[in-house]
Amino acid sequence: MLEFNFNPFPVIETERLILRRVTNDDANAVFEIRSNPETMKFIPRPLLKNTDEALELIAEIDSKITANTGINWAITLKDNPKLLGIIGYYRTQPENYRSEIGYILLPEFHGKGIVSEAVNRLIRFGFEDLKLHSIEAVIDPENIASEKVLQKCGFVKEAHFKESDFHGGRFVDKVIYSLLEK
Repeated sequence: MLEFNFNPFPVIETERLILRRVTNDDANAVFEIRSNPETMKFIPRPLLKNTDEALELIAEIDSKITANTGINWAITLKDNPKLLGIIGYYRTQPENYRSEIGYILLPEFHGKGIVSEAVNRLIRFGFEDLKLHSIEAVIDPENIASEKVLQKCGFVKEAHFKESDFHGGRFVDKVIYSLLEK
């Protein structure tokens, strides 16, 4: 069975990005992302109501890193430390050498290849550093942009569950994409 160790925290660089630890200094940016109905449209989580809830979310992220059960990074541009998004591994299944990847980005940065760049780098991290055998992503089937990112990064559609989750007063579908270690 896999054992994860996220200490020291791995800061990751790509051509344009730095993926760093989310800190309490990011509370306003986390609130901006997670309170935006447009950004959260396809993510079945409640909207944050204030920066205190953003701080609680950051504490939750930290507790998973400390417990080595999940890891999230702040997505930043190399020339600007402001958090523009969050990406990470959660719902880890060390016994199955599998983890779920998730990401969210401020709308003004959509369509610039930022998520694809970050996902591609985290795929490498997942297979090389974490020794995963497979990575999955669960998305809303109406989230065409996320579907395109996953396909561009080599993920394959494995399943479409009809009305499998109840969120926002209605039943919603979910689609599972997966990538196996090559």
